[in-house]
Amino acid sequence: MTADREQNIKLAILLNVSFTVIEIIGGLWTNSLAILSDALHDFGDSVALITSWFAERKAKEPADTKMSFGYQRVSLFSSIFAGTVLVIGSLFILSQAIPRLINPEHVNAQGMMGLALIGIFFNGLAFFRLKKGMSLNEKVLSWHMLEDVLGWVIILIGSIIMLFWDNHLIDPIMTVGFTVFILWGVTKNLKEAGNILLEGVPKQININKVKQDLSSIKGVKGVHDIHIWSLEGETNIFTGHIVAEDIFLKKPDQLKKKIKQELKKHFIEHSTIELESEDCCSGIECSQKTMK
Repeated sequence: MTADREQNIKLAILLNVSFTVIEIIGGLWTNSLAILSDALHDFGDSVALITSWFAERKAKEPADTKMSFGYQRVSLFSSIFAGTVLVIGSLFILSQAIPRLINPEHVNAQGMMGLALIGIFFNGLAFFRLKKGMSLNEKVLSWHMLEDVLGWVIILIGSIIMLFWDNHLIDPIMTVGFTVFILWGVTKNLKEAGNILLEGVPKQININKVKQDLSSIKGVKGVHDIHIWSLEGETNIFTGHIVAEDIFLKKPDQLKKKIKQELKKHFIEHSTIELESEDCCSGIECSQKTMK
């Protein structure tokens, strides 16, 4: 884990834990379900953040005889855990907010306004720090922070409206709205995490375009048995068979260098390339050609 990534997560943990305590006190004082629900949600976020921090530290350990790729994928499991906590927390918020749509309760609008302004500042700071990170783990955690920022913006708007228009139905309506939005966002991140676990092609990479660009390199006669996947959403890996003209096989390092340079344009840093002649082509696609 880089120093910046560690500092980002540490700051998010400090802000989240501290503000959870403030939210509990403020929620009881204002009788706002939105604030109390967000306090519970922030508690879940804090657990997820702490778990993520430990996971990120484990992920920086170098590869060994048991884990030849290293421990980078540990952070992926952490992102799935954090996303799961967020989903469970959101569903709990919905279960508490819906009954208030039927029986609204009085809330302290002025107190909500003050807490909302503080919440927007602190959670916004944590969100922008985590948003700079490139790992999937930081992306999922940034959604946690974004949820809190949006939640406090909604609470601020709702408290202003309730201050001038005594309708406390606004509190649960706002709560339901932003919770559904966040569920949509975190579901996308969980889907991406699932794709990585299944060793699917990263969403930012078009495997057909990779194959096309490699085939256009001088000396390359064919490309087959390509596999592209990611360790944790940040480190992309390529393996493939390259059929090359015999003259280029005499100087394989030059051709491999060109291939690796092309792969870097597709955000692939780590690659394993097997060069083959047309006569010794192996693999599924070559076998099919032979059968024909």
